[in-house]
Amino acid sequence: MEQKTKRRYITGLDGVRTLAVLGVIFYHLLPDKVKGGYLGVAIFFAISGYLITDHLNQEWQATGKIRLLTFYKKRLKRLWPNLALVMVLSTTYITLFQRNLLNNLRGVFFSSLLFFNNWWQIDNGASYFDRFNNESPFTHIWYIAVEAQNYLIWPILFIILMLVLKKKGKIFIAIMIGAVASAIWMAILFKPGSDPTRVYYGTDTRVFGIWLGSALAFIWPSNHLKEKIPREAKRLLNGVGLAALLLLTLSFFFLSDQNSFLYYGGFFLISILCVLLIAVVVHPGASLNKWLSNPIFHYVGSRSYWIYLYQYPVMIFYEAKIKNLADNVLLHTVIEIFLIITLSELSYQFFEKPLKHFDYSQTWQTVKSWFKKPILSLDKPALLPAITVLGITVVGLVIAPVNHVDANQQRMKEQILANRKIAAESKKSAKEKTATSSTAKSQDKEATAKQAEQHLVLAKKYGVTDAQVKQADEAKFTFFGDSVMLGAAAGLNEMFPNSVVDAEINRQVYASVDLLQKLKDDKLLHDTVIIGLGTNSPFTDQQFADIMQIMGNNRKVYWINMRAPSVRTQGTVNAALTKMAKQYKNLTIIDWYDYSINHNEWFYDDSTHINPDGLIGYVKLMVDSLIKP
Repeated sequence: MEQKTKRRYITGLDGVRTLAVLGVIFYHLLPDKVKGGYLGVAIFFAISGYLITDHLNQEWQATGKIRLLTFYKKRLKRLWPNLALVMVLSTTYITLFQRNLLNNLRGVFFSSLLFFNNWWQIDNGASYFDRFNNESPFTHIWYIAVEAQNYLIWPILFIILMLVLKKKGKIFIAIMIGAVASAIWMAILFKPGSDPTRVYYGTDTRVFGIWLGSALAFIWPSNHLKEKIPREAKRLLNGVGLAALLLLTLSFFFLSDQNSFLYYGGFFLISILCVLLIAVVVHPGASLNKWLSNPIFHYVGSRSYWIYLYQYPVMIFYEAKIKNLADNVLLHTVIEIFLIITLSELSYQFFEKPLKHFDYSQTWQTVKSWFKKPILSLDKPALLPAITVLGITVVGLVIAPVNHVDANQQRMKEQILANRKIAAESKKSAKEKTATSSTAKSQDKEATAKQAEQHLVLAKKYGVTDAQVKQADEAKFTFFGDSVMLGAAAGLNEMFPNSVVDAEINRQVYASVDLLQKLKDDKLLHDTVIIGLGTNSPFTDQQFADIMQIMGNNRKVYWINMRAPSVRTQGTVNAALTKMAKQYKNLTIIDWYDYSINHNEWFYDDSTHINPDGLIGYVKLMVDSLIKP
């Protein structure tokens, strides 16, 4: 005789979900303030692992088996309809209003709906941490893919563990071994100084967060926890829960995503904190469940999946229409949160709630009956918008190009490719010029007249003096930066022919220490170094200090501040540079922001990368800053 499965709705988990989803959203909206908000995903993983395994445990206790097909249907009904709606609505918007995002849309769309988007993004070189170049409304779908992949394999593993090991203590140990192995694999694959997206997205390197929650379910089953416990035990539980909650909250504000500690066990420790918090919240004898239960937390928690799904589409679509985002970050953040909550509420009321009572087995019959109804039937107008949206989505998917480059992008691509060669040649020729300096001097005498003529041409072209050009021609500087500086490589090489230019797309501060050290080892780090970094992400004080340590006290360092009005961290980066200039005596800020802010004609459509006109202004600023007339 089958026993009834005893389950209870744990209201405090809505409060935990609220913490998680707010962390994730504010990490994207206010990355300089909520540096560790991405850790909200670790909370979601732990909750998922615990609840799914707890339910499987209860079903096994009640029936002695797991109905796999029923499990998969329930999980699919929970994940897929909401995801499909957001994907379809977003694709419709892209098709109608933002066609630049159609590029590679088919791959994104189907990898998302088939739950392998995390691996698709890895395979296509996407970066979760590149806030400037990774423009996609579906970047966050990687998390849902990891969840779905675990749902696919976990019930099978659960059955195997129950049949083979049988005792819950042994099963707990086995799951913990698997979780630890996943965390170790993350540490092995992680490469300091490089983009960590592979280990951040990978199911194999993130599943430990889910499995820790699953392990908890075997030793802390929700239906076997006693409501009446000794006062000392209650105090201990509340203390552990509050400590975990406090540490997680603090980590949201202070644990930057660029900290290598995360990948060497940090994520694992954070997941342990998540599990401890969940353990206390689900225990009926503790107070945390009551403390985290209120109408606001219930509201946000019950809609957290919708909020998570809508965050990126709203941010990408809204911010594409705003040209001065960095100047009014708080205002635009409030507007974006309002849009996310509004869309989530509408979807919850008019999509999720009706679907709870929908019989999926009658889907085809419902569709056929709709076509059979009279044209003037009241049911037909209600479905016409849905059919229209689906039609536009299909059109968008059909016309979506693969790896398409428009004329503007092609010009930038050609400019970057040409400048890469120039930058590489500048490093190669630097040593050669040093070795042949005596020969070069004799050649200079023979070519004095021609050189003087060239100096006049450059002076006129860049709007500087002939004396400045002459000094620039003889100067030996090292220019080191990201794609903005790379766009100026040709002009820098023309004006400073004896200098080194080392710039690359998506270069970030945290990945630059080893590169600068190599330049130093190769004798290519001259006494004056000009750095142009910060566009792609902010930096920590320690990362800045690491770079300045390589520079040493005897080098003069110039750092070009940031001009990217569409990036919300522009003000943060520039303020940090101003602060650093006061801290380091050998550091001077080159104010590219103020110099270019009123010259929109200098930039491509992204308002950040310079076009040929901007190249003139950029090089002139470098000359005026580095060489006084």
